[in-house]
Amino acid sequence: VQLVESGGGSVQAGGSLRLSCKFSGYTLYPYCMGWFRQAPGNEREGVATIYHFEGAYADAVKGRFTIFRFDGENTIDLQMTDLKTEDTGMYYCAATNADASRCRPDRTQDFPYWGQGTQVTVS
Repeated sequence: VQLVESGGGSVQAGGSLRLSCKFSGYTLYPYCMGWFRQAPGNEREGVATIYHFEGAYADAVKGRFTIFRFDGENTIDLQMTDLKTEDTGMYYCAATNADASRCRPDRTQDFPYWGQGTQVTVS
C-alpha cells in the first residue's frame, strides 16, 4: 500500500489545518487507516483511526480533530481545529488490514504501511 500525505504547514495556535492522505496499490482494501504524529524527541503516537467510517481518537485531540474517509477517492482526511502548540509534529498516514478491535490510535504496532509524513507546526 502506498500512502501520500499532504496539507501540512504552519499555523498559529487556535487555527485549523486539514491533512489529506491518498492511498493506492493495495491488494486487500485497507478498512482500517489512521493518522499518527511524532514530535522531536518523542515516540510516535496515535491521533485518530477510522474503520470503515467509524472514527476513534486519542484523548488529546477529542473534540478538536475529525477523521474522514472518502472511498471513491481512496482518501482519508484529518480536519484539525483549535490547534495547540503541542500538536506540532510530523504527521503520518498509516494503513492496516487489521480488524476493528485493533483499529485504534493506541495500536501503532498494528499498522505496517506508512506514508512519508507531513509537517505541522503550531506557534
